[in-house]
Amino acid sequence: MNRRAWLWGAAGAATLAATPAWAQAAPLVEVWKDPNCGCCNDWIRHLESHGFRVQAFDTGNTGMRQRLGMPLALGSCHTARVGGYVIEGHVPATDIQRLLRERPVALGLSVPRMPVGSPGMDGPEYGGRRDPYDVLLVQRDGSTRVWASYHRTQAPAAAPSADRWAEGEVRRIDAAARKITLRHGDIPDLDMPPMTMVFQVRDAALLQGLQPGARVRFRAEKAGGTYFVTEIKPAP
Repeated sequence: MNRRAWLWGAAGAATLAATPAWAQAAPLVEVWKDPNCGCCNDWIRHLESHGFRVQAFDTGNTGMRQRLGMPLALGSCHTARVGGYVIEGHVPATDIQRLLRERPVALGLSVPRMPVGSPGMDGPEYGGRRDPYDVLLVQRDGSTRVWASYHRTQAPAAAPSADRWAEGEVRRIDAAARKITLRHGDIPDLDMPPMTMVFQVRDAALLQGLQPGARVRFRAEKAGGTYFVTEIKPAP
C-alpha cells in the first residue's frame, strides 16, 4: 500500500470512528411528499424519533410512486424508499423496522389513504379519534396481504354538516401567493380527514378580512392535483 492510499484509509477510519454508532447504523429513508401536507412532516418526525435518518423532497409523490411500481389504488400523501423497499403512506416505524429485519421478497409496505390515528395523523387536532387500518405488504405484481392490523377503538366521529361546509382555524395567510393554511376538521366533499393543510384560492379577495387564529367555515375542491378553497366565511 502506498503512502497516499494509507493516509486516505486512515482518514476514512478516523471519520467513521468519530461518527456515533447510532448514526452509522441508522437506515436512510428518502421521502417524496406534497409540500403542502403537514401530516407528511409529522410522519417524518415519527420516523426520526424511532432512529431513522430522513431525506425529504418537497415534490409531489405521484411520479415517484409510479416509478417505484406502487399501485395507485394503494397510494397516500407521501412515497418513501428504504433498504430497497417502497413505503407508501403513514406506515408505523415499527413495521418498517420489522420489514428491514425479516427482508421478505416484496415491493414494500402501504397504508392506503390517510387513516386518522396512524403516525402523523394522530395529533391533538384529531381529538383522540382512531380509525382502524391495516398495513399491507405489497408484492411486485400488486397483490397484497396484511402485514399488521391496527383495529383500535376510536372516539365517535362528529357527523358531517348537513350543508357540507367544513370548519377550521386560519393558521397562516399568504395573500401574494393566494394561499391560506387551515387547521381543519373533516372535509366531506373531499373525503379528507382532519389535518393542517395549505390551500390555494383563485380569487385573492376571499382572503380579505381573515386573520390567523380566526375560526372559519369553508368549502374546498381539488383540481389538477391542487386543493382550492372556493368559499370561506367566519364561523358563527
